[in-house]
Amino acid sequence: MGGRPVSDAIRGDVKGSAPVPLSVLDLATVGKGSTAAEALRNSVKIAQVAEARGYQRYWVAEHHSMPGVASSSPAVILAHLAAHTERIRLGSGGVMLPNHAPLVIAEQFGTLEAMAPGRIDLGLGRAPGTDGATAAALRRSENLHEGADEFPQQLAELTRFLDDDFPDGHPYARIHAVPGPVQGPPGRPPVWLLGSSGFSARLAATLGLPFAFAHHFSAQNTVPALDLYRESFRPSAVLDRPYAAIGVAALATEEEREARRQVMTGALSMLRLRTGRPGLIPTPEEAEAYQFSELEREFVDGWVRNVVHGTPDAVRDGLDELQKRTGADELMITANAHGGAVRLRSYELIADAYGM
Repeated sequence: MGGRPVSDAIRGDVKGSAPVPLSVLDLATVGKGSTAAEALRNSVKIAQVAEARGYQRYWVAEHHSMPGVASSSPAVILAHLAAHTERIRLGSGGVMLPNHAPLVIAEQFGTLEAMAPGRIDLGLGRAPGTDGATAAALRRSENLHEGADEFPQQLAELTRFLDDDFPDGHPYARIHAVPGPVQGPPGRPPVWLLGSSGFSARLAATLGLPFAFAHHFSAQNTVPALDLYRESFRPSAVLDRPYAAIGVAALATEEEREARRQVMTGALSMLRLRTGRPGLIPTPEEAEAYQFSELEREFVDGWVRNVVHGTPDAVRDGLDELQKRTGADELMITANAHGGAVRLRSYELIADAYGM
């Protein structure tokens, strides 16, 4: 990779009193009574606030066939965000590589790098980002395990396309991802591996890549996965030591009760998703009126416990405790709430709490 050291593009500056860099993971959620178009306009506003307030990076995640999530096309959204921001790093958190041909992803993110030099991250996951039927439609195959099992090979192929360095004699040696790697600074987008278990943690460590763990929906696996990543890490041309970010569900409001009320909208939405009933993010009133069964209440209570929420000071303390407990090098905050204004205000309040 040409240009400045890749680690410079990964390790960020700590703003204010935050112990590590803070970033944003946006799902472009669509609340009941709203539209995907409005959700995407909200994403632009949040990205601009994140940039102004000193957040390190802003990522969007690939999901499919979910009415309440408008981020089915990360590369398209990132191009739009790049046109409305100037400095903040933009990336995928992540692109689900088995859903795509590696050459396509290399071309998409090469294009993004050409449009926003030095600002693009390529985060990759191996899950489908959807249900089995939709994954089959995306991959044109009924064997969904095949794509996930071939992830290391797909990643190696993608990296070759990004670096334009297939060896002589390789079937793809004469194929070039266009736009290709920039000669000189900033090179090409750094690759991150994403995961919610030990598989990607071990692979990221073996390859010496930065790792982002989905603590926001797999909290019980966070510490074991990060420990595995650090213990297995091998220095590379990308990183000389491990770098781990974690996705954290967090929401700050001026009043503690309101935070709980807003968080319940995301909890009910997740309950419906996990039980095969995906839909728009419910309103706070709908969440308050919902009659939970005993099993549903158990699920929701467990979900809410993993969301850092409350007043700005309480959220700051919760984030600090989580960072200390996990040793995360970066916290990537995703806000669970029905309305875009509530989520945007939460990022402002968290920045205020850290003096960013």
